Amino acid sequence: MALRESSLNGKSMITTQELSRDEIMEIIELAEDMQENRFADKYSKVLDQRSFLMFFYNPSVRTRQSFEIAATELGGHGLYIEPGSMRLQQLDKPPEEQGGETIEDVAGVMNRYGAGVGIRMLEDKIDRYGRGDEVLREYDKYLDKPLVSFAHDRFHPCQGLADVMGYRKHVGKDLEDVTIAHVWGHGALARSHCSVQESMLISSRLGMNVRVAHPEGYDLDEEVVEWTKENCKENGGSFDIDHDPVDVYEDADIVYSRNWMSRDAYQDGEFKKEEEIEKALKYTDWICDEEKMKLTDDGLFSHPMPVDRRHEATDEVASGPRSIILDIAENRLHVQKAYMALSMG
Repeated sequence: MALRESSLNGKSMITTQELSRDEIMEIIELAEDMQENRFADKYSKVLDQRSFLMFFYNPSVRTRQSFEIAATELGGHGLYIEPGSMRLQQLDKPPEEQGGETIEDVAGVMNRYGAGVGIRMLEDKIDRYGRGDEVLREYDKYLDKPLVSFAHDRFHPCQGLADVMGYRKHVGKDLEDVTIAHVWGHGALARSHCSVQESMLISSRLGMNVRVAHPEGYDLDEEVVEWTKENCKENGGSFDIDHDPVDVYEDADIVYSRNWMSRDAYQDGEFKKEEEIEKALKYTDWICDEEKMKLTDDGLFSHPMPVDRRHEATDEVASGPRSIILDIAENRLHVQKAYMALSMG
């Protein structure tokens, strides 16, 4: 597959919902070719002598490794930046207490240095749900170069792309009428909504039947739920949401078990992580185990990792023969290479 001029050239990616379906497929199909021809010469100079700026408000295993390696394999360089080592505004504080250098000025400098920018900003670096999304969009406002979300409080576009790339490998390239069950999992990590919400959006764009199950009080973003319903209606899939920890598994093709925080996680501008963990661990029925997986249609187990084993899923499921979590983790590298090549190359 030869690279050609793309509508993604110079385009930011904060969520796949803001890409066209053709753009989503362009990334995935190029990623599949890049996986097959990982070290081929045809992709080795796409970012020749260019640097990609990687801005991590929160730490990461897969995201940093995969993006840094992606830049290298495209002939460029990934530069790791930790905001704690800089004099930046403290975005989890009220405006009058933030101090530091403004987003406008930081973005202006980045424009002069890099071919693109990635930002990771999760729950404990902000003072309320939605603030991370606002911050990324403020950076994007002042950037002339493409910005990609490395995961923030609302969305995780690269994870969503990696997910469906994995489903295409294991289920078939036509995902229409494939059923994916997103199941809340009790856990000790108090996770953000970004991965599951991105999965709902991109799955519904590709014609999949989308199910969601969670306990009362763990509602997802109302706008994302409405977008998912509209996507399903437009692309021929179905959408169901309920509060039963077992029924959601019935005849599912893919099970996506993931913990996420409740609607009460932020109180008085503070993320109450310990309270969230204590509350979540009481829901012991909400674990993906072998008995529930037997209700599926020989279903695959999917997860964006890291898996909170023995809470979100048992070891038998996470390490079992139907688990595709490592394939999907690998796919992060390939979809990110494809996006960077199309938007920054």
